Amino acid sequence: MKKTILFIMLTIFIVGIQNAQDFEFKSDQIDLKYERFVLPNGLTLLVHEDHKAPIAAVNVWYHVGSKNEKPGKSGFAHLFEHLMFNGSENFNDDYFQALERIGGTDLNGTTNSDRTNYFQNVPISALDQVLFLESDRMGHLLGAIDQAKLDEQRGVVQNEKRQGENQPYGKQWDLLTNAMYPKGHPYSWTVIGEMEDLNAASLEDVQEWFKVYYGTANAVVAVAGDVNPQEVYKKVLAYFGDIPAGPTIARQEVNIPTKTTDTYQVYEDRVPEARILFSWNTPEFGNKEDIHFDLISSILTSGKNSRLYKRLVYDEQLASSVVSFQASNEIASEFVTWANVKPGGDVAKVQQIMEEELAKLIKDGPTENELKRVKAAYFSGFIKGLERIGGFGGVSDILASNETYFGDASYYKTVLKYVENSTVLDVQNTAKKWLSNGKHILLCKPFPEYSITESTIDRTKLPVIGEAKSSKFPELQRDKLSNGMNIVLAKRTGVPTVVMNLMFNAGYKTDFLSSPGTAELSMDLLDEGTKELNSLQINEKLQLLGASLYSYSSQDNSNVYLNTLKPSLDASIDLFADVVLNPAFPDKEFERLKDDQLNTIQQEKSEPISMALRVMNKYLYGEGHPYSNPYTGTGYTESVSKLTKTDVENFYSTWIRPNNATLIVTGDLDMQELKSKLEKSFGKWKKGDIPTITFPTPKVNSKNTLYLMDRPESEQSVILAGHLTEKYGDVSQIALEQMVSVLGGDFTSRINMNLREDKHWAYGASGFVMGAKAERPFIMYAPVQTNKSAESVTELRKEISEFISTRPVTQAELDKVKTNQILSLPGQWETNSAVNQSIVNLIQYDLADDYYQSYDANVRNLSLNEVREVSKKVVKPEAVNWFMVGDRAKIAEKLDGLGFDAIIEIDADGNPKKAILPISNSEIKN
Repeated sequence: MKKTILFIMLTIFIVGIQNAQDFEFKSDQIDLKYERFVLPNGLTLLVHEDHKAPIAAVNVWYHVGSKNEKPGKSGFAHLFEHLMFNGSENFNDDYFQALERIGGTDLNGTTNSDRTNYFQNVPISALDQVLFLESDRMGHLLGAIDQAKLDEQRGVVQNEKRQGENQPYGKQWDLLTNAMYPKGHPYSWTVIGEMEDLNAASLEDVQEWFKVYYGTANAVVAVAGDVNPQEVYKKVLAYFGDIPAGPTIARQEVNIPTKTTDTYQVYEDRVPEARILFSWNTPEFGNKEDIHFDLISSILTSGKNSRLYKRLVYDEQLASSVVSFQASNEIASEFVTWANVKPGGDVAKVQQIMEEELAKLIKDGPTENELKRVKAAYFSGFIKGLERIGGFGGVSDILASNETYFGDASYYKTVLKYVENSTVLDVQNTAKKWLSNGKHILLCKPFPEYSITESTIDRTKLPVIGEAKSSKFPELQRDKLSNGMNIVLAKRTGVPTVVMNLMFNAGYKTDFLSSPGTAELSMDLLDEGTKELNSLQINEKLQLLGASLYSYSSQDNSNVYLNTLKPSLDASIDLFADVVLNPAFPDKEFERLKDDQLNTIQQEKSEPISMALRVMNKYLYGEGHPYSNPYTGTGYTESVSKLTKTDVENFYSTWIRPNNATLIVTGDLDMQELKSKLEKSFGKWKKGDIPTITFPTPKVNSKNTLYLMDRPESEQSVILAGHLTEKYGDVSQIALEQMVSVLGGDFTSRINMNLREDKHWAYGASGFVMGAKAERPFIMYAPVQTNKSAESVTELRKEISEFISTRPVTQAELDKVKTNQILSLPGQWETNSAVNQSIVNLIQYDLADDYYQSYDANVRNLSLNEVREVSKKVVKPEAVNWFMVGDRAKIAEKLDGLGFDAIIEIDADGNPKKAILPISNSEIKN
């Protein structure tokens, strides 16, 4: 038998050791011979001859791992790996049993964040059978997977997860993953995934995953052993050649999160020793600096002469073990090191020593002897792996991994060259560059031993709730400045904060007289500069005063809000008045905020709920109504693009006037003191003529109409359904609030319990009455899974219909929501800001000054009959119009059968795409 490359290399190594004490490995002495083939369908085949034993290793790599999963689908790559062993269409039996029957060894499959592989060593006589099995599950799997197999392997994986988390320190991996990668990063979830995501995996998910990622163009097959390359190629072509390439796959770019400061986290586990762990984000797999970290790891913890082992375990005997490693991944890596502190040991001392040793490495780098030692260990480990043709680190594994990650099976030579050429300065610079950044410190503390005390509590029933104390709302004081500005004061003692809300009767409704988006842009710009202060100077002053100030609009009001401390009240009021009375509307800020508003519009037109909110008012109120513009207030791209600074100045001069303003103040102040301060700051502010906005009767000429907005590839459909209902004061507001709580306002409301808890079609669904000075929208809101869009409409119709017919509000339901409301009031009015907001509501809707003083008693005295009467006035199933945002292609088919009078497809601005027609022939007409 001819010598293998491995034998030659080992001979060189042994002779070198015998002849030279300072022998150094040379990367060019290692050369794995292989032949590379690419099949017509894109499958890459690598073949390595090694005739030392009559066996063959077959190693199949798919370039897909957990980073290819979507949020909410974690663990799916690993779950699918399990399913690949459960049989295929032409061999519907357990693969482990099949391979064990033919003498398979080194047999398994693994998944990490970047790839999934399947490998086995078999007698050469069984090569055809293995190629058949691997090709059958690559190209002929879906017909063999059923719900029973999915449920079985789901349970296996979940128990694997439990087993891992049940190990000592098992929680650290979840904690470390969350700490090192921001939410949404492809590495921000663990490979094994979350339990709820595994529970949600469906057969459709399995099929989609297979179709996307298990094509030949995304796979590498490496065969090593007693084989002939040309013969292997012919076999692989025969077995794999008819399998489709699969779709194109987008590869994630390198994405290394940066940490500028240390973060610290502590958890407890049932372990005998504390563990102190450091972790840094580091370069991606295959980067030269990634390889340096393999050497740094050995310098710190490999062998008795390594720095942390010698210091902590051997010399000072503070730790029982030390570990470090470079967790290399395709788009970002982590360097991790930890020490287990002996029982009773000083954790802080161990951490200090770890910090000291790392600082020395950064400052001075390794010694030449250290670097030689760890290089020798690296080469030795690599060479020893070459003794095997399969399994982890074997020849087929090396070839397949390098081909998968780098498109070059020989890339290992580059890695070895990096190791060989690394200098003391290289390693020092890498350590300095990355280990000087912020790290995550994770401390695991042993869970203490606790004992219990015998209890005499009767747990067969809940303790009786004591009588709820009545909530107190401060009395309101009213006054007016000489220029007509109204003042409403709620004096509250004991808290050194003062909240002011200067409220103008303006808001988005004024766009009816100008252009959509004007009020939003004008109020956003108001606090961006005065005649003497720019935006940054205003912000700096606010910080020095311990204050916050911002201006904004809502549908009916425009507001300037101040929250400050009483000791800095005078200076805060001066700044507040300067912003209100002397706005400069700087050109630079105008252009910036205008551009921001245009960007916001585009974001709203892509986000499902805001898409619906933008168009809802147009169809609930009708054209020509002050509320008919987008509810978000941002306007339309066309209208905002045309806005000029003159439009903003006109809005200000028209609406921002003292005789159109009410200043609501909450804090420890007397009215006389407050009025004196305000006269000084606001007294010279001039009145103006305020336009009158009238609210015509809404012109709604449709009902039972579905307005559909197409959002391709939506995972959910967002449903808004509703109609206009009475103004404030036309029905009992307290009865209305409790009615809404029963139907859709609380978590345990009928709508939420139906669509979330019973049907599991939605994360949450609700109902509410929106605020408005004129008629108000009564709305049901439900974001539901796409394939239950039509069914959800049916359920919502049922809920509102039965609410005023066969299933009206019950006494038990009313008692529950009344109790919840009464008990929540003290917490609701805990802060001055919360009290201030309630007064804003009171002023906006012309409620009596004692409305909130008597609110508690009025809720307590509310009767079931009052709620039912309000329900009949407010809930009008026959008047409901529907708005749905979802994937038209997936939901359209079922909508025809729901009995809508019309289905109208509209764009994100609410414009019908084509003619408005009733539905027919099982199609949506545009």
